[in-house]
Amino acid sequence: MKNPAGIKSFATHLRVLRENAGLSQQELADIAEVSKITIQRIENAKYSVTLDTLISIADALNTPLKKLVDF
Repeated sequence: MKNPAGIKSFATHLRVLRENAGLSQQELADIAEVSKITIQRIENAKYSVTLDTLISIADALNTPLKKLVDF
């Protein structure tokens, strides 16, 4: 990874947004149509997320993409 600090910051931000939405990792994964392991990897800063996945997660959280990536 080229930007581990940024990936970690995003991971924390996503976890907070998910928890504020009252969703489990599995629920978010189901709504976003991604695997639970993908959500786990993102939240544990083990995965550099794609734009396609970001859009799906933003839609699942019912939040604008801009807010999702504003961390």
